[in-house]
Amino acid sequence: MKQVVVVKLLPDADANAALAATLRVCNDAANRLSELASRGDEPPTRANLQRLAYQDLKSRGLSAQPALHVIRKVADAYSALRATLRAGNLGKPGSKRRRKAESKPVVFRSDAAQAFDDRCLSWQVNAGTVSIWTVHGRLKGIRFAGGPDQVKTLREHRKGETDLVHRDGEFYLIATCEVPEAELIDPVGFIGVDLGIVNIATTSTGIRLAGRGLNRHRKRQVELRRRLQTKQTKAAKRLLKLRSRRERRHAANTNHVIAKRIVTEAQRTGRGIALEDLRGIRDRVRLRKPQRVTLHSWAFGQLGAFIDYKARRAGVPVVFVDSAYTSQECAQCHHIDKRNRPNQAEFRCRSCGVVAHADRNASRNIAARGEAAWAAGRESRVPAPLRGCRM
Repeated sequence: MKQVVVVKLLPDADANAALAATLRVCNDAANRLSELASRGDEPPTRANLQRLAYQDLKSRGLSAQPALHVIRKVADAYSALRATLRAGNLGKPGSKRRRKAESKPVVFRSDAAQAFDDRCLSWQVNAGTVSIWTVHGRLKGIRFAGGPDQVKTLREHRKGETDLVHRDGEFYLIATCEVPEAELIDPVGFIGVDLGIVNIATTSTGIRLAGRGLNRHRKRQVELRRRLQTKQTKAAKRLLKLRSRRERRHAANTNHVIAKRIVTEAQRTGRGIALEDLRGIRDRVRLRKPQRVTLHSWAFGQLGAFIDYKARRAGVPVVFVDSAYTSQECAQCHHIDKRNRPNQAEFRCRSCGVVAHADRNASRNIAARGEAAWAAGRESRVPAPLRGCRM
């Protein structure tokens, strides 16, 4: 199982300047190669780009391996663009947005991330230092800072490339690790997890996570964004970017805490975890404008990915089930009726008369579907995360 570990570099002034210059040179070269690729007749594959510009990149101060990484970065960017166009995420053929994306070369920021392999960057984990190639020569003994769990994961499982990232004036290394999965237990049952807006996660065992405090935080952030967006000044736009990153970090931290608690409960009781398959929910549901903001303001997909990878490390089975009618079905008699849900918090079955908390009832339905799916031997439909889960 692939996982990424993020650590902060602590370079001195000279090393800081060398790292900044390295990112600038690599991304300038990537932009030049992107322009050539957009004007060329051949598809911008790695092989074609290497034949086109390998020697030119080396003449611009890049060594062999960094030059190859720049070529791969450009080729991957165009592959991602083609996939985005095929998926229709940039509009229909002929639309203004799509024509703009197709007519211009892919552009890389001057401080965009750059990948390094073990020839360009080596780790001395026990010493807490790294050695890295730069355009000003190889820098040795650059210290990095990370938590005990991060250092342990790096020492035991690091394998693959490392990205050099510049963010908010600091340099970070994002290392790929190959973490082994634990052997799956034979579950005695399943914990159903209902994901929602008022309560981020409610389990069939009675655990209700997040809720009022987190929703107050989300509303406060929406109001702050609204005030800054109305100003339309450079300072306001700069603050919006900072707040956006802060909100993402807060959401990721909260999702980590929720996921850890759910997985720990499942591991302690010897159960599996059943989750709703919520892929495409934003396209399926029909909501009023104020409700759309609430739905889009939390990373439910990220929470599901966190639960999945933590469960795999703990040997806990995870099953993704169909989410249809879980909020309208009675967990007692399985009668389905839209009127069973008179309001957001309450469930009243019109067949057997059971009264329950709506989220708890839905989580029991999810647990039952998870048990049925596991018993039938069907594969869990696990959405593949777009980015690695960070420690």
